Amino acid sequence: MGRRRPRVPEMRVRSRRAEALAFLGLAQRAGALVQGTDGTRQCLREGRALLVILAEDGSETQRRKILPLADARAVPWVMLGGQAELGAALGAGPLTAVAVTGPGFARELRDRLGPEG
Repeated sequence: MGRRRPRVPEMRVRSRRAEALAFLGLAQRAGALVQGTDGTRQCLREGRALLVILAEDGSETQRRKILPLADARAVPWVMLGGQAELGAALGAGPLTAVAVTGPGFARELRDRLGPEG
């Protein structure tokens, strides 16, 4: 009787998006993140935001509140996931915007998302 080879479990390849969303949860637990449109605007005004993440399905009104501040302060921003997805990654309800305040976390997120965001 021949020997059977052990079955190797299939590896799941996580997308950049999934990796970034999971990493956001880590940043949240480390206190390197501010949630919500108002919090993001406040961080931008105070100069604490190093990266802004916006939900792809967020309203144009919310974007108009954030993007001019980010652009004026040369803070990079990316679109990542939907409101529900972004909120779920942080253990919250739907979110339109998140500000990353930790330098290492901001750098790592930019690297994980790559040039196309």
